Amino acid sequence: MVWAVPRLSASSYSNTAPLTWSFLYGSNQGKVELILDNAPARSAELLMQDRVDAALVPVIASQFIDGVRLIPDVCVGTRDSVRSVVLVTRGADLADVRSVSLDTSSRTSVVLTKIIFREFLGFEPAWRDASPNVDAMLAESDAALLIGDPALDLSKPGGLSTGHSLRTFDLAGLWHEHTGLGFVFAMWMTRRDRVDIDFVAAREEGISHIEQISANYASDTGLTKVEMADYLMNNISYAVDDSMRSGLELYINLAEKNGFIERAKQLDFYD
Repeated sequence: MVWAVPRLSASSYSNTAPLTWSFLYGSNQGKVELILDNAPARSAELLMQDRVDAALVPVIASQFIDGVRLIPDVCVGTRDSVRSVVLVTRGADLADVRSVSLDTSSRTSVVLTKIIFREFLGFEPAWRDASPNVDAMLAESDAALLIGDPALDLSKPGGLSTGHSLRTFDLAGLWHEHTGLGFVFAMWMTRRDRVDIDFVAAREEGISHIEQISANYASDTGLTKVEMADYLMNNISYAVDDSMRSGLELYINLAEKNGFIERAKQLDFYD
């Protein structure tokens, strides 16, 4: 299907804002139609249904969307800790967790959680799909997976603002602890032969407006403007380095090993 302007989709989490700012407010404003949704999985669905030209989607989507190609070098990832993808308990260590409520908004994070328990902790708890409400999730499970902005307030420096005695475990931090590698959560992907968008230039334009982005999102996440800027600049990486690429390849291989994907597909990059 051909549209008057290219159609893009991305989640509306704060950590995607530097990648979408150019399309909303910058030099690419009006040149694309951008669809925003809270759930990254929704963008993967739109790309799979051929309803957008490109989408910022969880990297596991590269394994089940036919004909998909990854836009190189542009991502939402981290070299060590991410803060916005966490497991939360009421004080218990992960070794004592026997059930986990999963926020299914990002399939990549769900698979990462299961890999961490199987591969690194050596056991598998019971899994329950749930809406991202920490109180409700912990009412029925020993731990909860939270992603995106709902997780940020729980992992903010200096403690939790919820008033609960909760303990958080950074999933990317656990991954880095056990593998020594960075992690890629999402990348722009397309099924088109040609997409006339410079995603690298758009990223750089967004990063140059981190201060403005931080001010826009701080009040929605419970962080100060300074804390939000620190998160976007020091926890999130928007370019893929060698460690993150190796982490992505290992993640896909472990997903195959554990049966979360049928067979690992070679990552196909757009050029």
